[in-house]
Amino acid sequence: MIHAIVLIIYLAFMLAIGLYFYKRNKSQNDYYLGGRQLNFWVTSMSAQASDMSGWLLMGLPGTAFLLTKNNGLAEAVWTAIGLAVGTYLNWLLLAKKLRNYSETAGNAITIPTFLENRFRDKSHLIRLISAIFIVIFFLIYTAAQFSAGAKLFNAVFGIDYQIALIIGAVVIVSYTFFGGFLAVCWTDLVQGIIMFFAIILLPIIAVVHLGGIKSTFDLAASLTEASKSFGFSEWTGIGSGFHLIGIISIAAWGLGYFGQPHILSRFMGIESAKQIKPARRLAMVWVILTLSAAVLLGIIGKAYISTVVSPKELAVMDGEKIFIYITQHILKGPMAAVLAGVFLTAILAAIMSTADSQLLITSSAVSEDIGKGLFGKYMNEKSSMMISRMSVIIIAIIALIIAKNPNSSVFDLVGYAWAGFGAAFGPAILISVYWKRMNWQGALAGIISGGFTVFVWRNFIKSFIDIYELLPAFIISASLIIIVSLLTKKPGEEIEKEFEEFINADK
Repeated sequence: MIHAIVLIIYLAFMLAIGLYFYKRNKSQNDYYLGGRQLNFWVTSMSAQASDMSGWLLMGLPGTAFLLTKNNGLAEAVWTAIGLAVGTYLNWLLLAKKLRNYSETAGNAITIPTFLENRFRDKSHLIRLISAIFIVIFFLIYTAAQFSAGAKLFNAVFGIDYQIALIIGAVVIVSYTFFGGFLAVCWTDLVQGIIMFFAIILLPIIAVVHLGGIKSTFDLAASLTEASKSFGFSEWTGIGSGFHLIGIISIAAWGLGYFGQPHILSRFMGIESAKQIKPARRLAMVWVILTLSAAVLLGIIGKAYISTVVSPKELAVMDGEKIFIYITQHILKGPMAAVLAGVFLTAILAAIMSTADSQLLITSSAVSEDIGKGLFGKYMNEKSSMMISRMSVIIIAIIALIIAKNPNSSVFDLVGYAWAGFGAAFGPAILISVYWKRMNWQGALAGIISGGFTVFVWRNFIKSFIDIYELLPAFIISASLIIIVSLLTKKPGEEIEKEFEEFINADK
């Protein structure tokens, strides 16, 4: 009951934020970028909270929970390292340039619009195809968040998975529908703080209950082939059948950052480029600590839960729910139950902070990029806003259908969508702000080849060559951008002049 009360209070607070910002959205720019008025605190926390999602508290600990089985712990470690490095490079190489260039290039408020404006693509193909990829991959990504939310409600309250799906979706859709970008970012600030303290504190509490770090890790090691302790091989997979190609493949998760629209939009929405550096520092502290804690949670969680359930139950336990299981077993009593409610709220916060961003970006793709791209002369500000809000509802319904399988893996769904965005947009965005010779034909070739390769590799090649689809797709996309741009006509004088002015202003 106490858990339910805490969750209800939290949900009500999120809805209140959405209603508050509803009255402040006067235009498309306000609804999608908040009028470029975000301070570095909100930008940093919103970017990282929307990035990590329910995957941070469920997917990554669930992978580490496998320990040495299928090199689960090593996979979690290399994934975390790749993401930490990718986060830093994204903030360092792209954040400031994208903030300035998106404003210079026609004050673009979406990634597809920025690319169209950057290359003066009069065919509108870049904008249209980019928007289609955004809709496709965000449907998968949003489905992952809905699935994680349903698992939370199912585990905590025993609510049927299908009903839980609907409950979580209704709340997320409601405040996104009303509040737009500002509501999403300010709720992300709150959610990022809750996620940070929950993922840090829960493993510490579990270690204290188990008698200290040494006894905890000895117990975890006893559950694997590592009978004495976790050594270099267990942490990295090196020497236990985990090859260099596999490590590079997993660490390649970091490449995905350059193409995630829900993260890049935060860079575009920050008030001033001068706030990028403090935002980057804050983001890196958050990322390093939370990723480390998530991996440790999988190990510590398995050790703790082995003292609570039978070996038979442990063998079939869903590792992605380990955060929930520990919270339910370790925090009992009136005061502890309140803290447990807050910790469980952290999972909901992680889910909501990503799902709301994805719904907003997808609705912008439907309204701003597809709608205006095809029927721009028939649309005004009011009709665009109406289409935006209606598309939030429609997209959420489709995502619910995708997530209806209770056995769907949050980790796998996120991995698919992450690769899709990283390969389709990452090379195009990154190269576009550094290379003057890149043209619209090269950009289009990179976007199409990146997104298509992810689909083909995952469904037809990965069973033969077990490499994360993002890596080959990113390489193919970047290569085609360069090759096609060099084989076709160079950009016009106006585009080159704008690029040079941008580079000079950026120094």
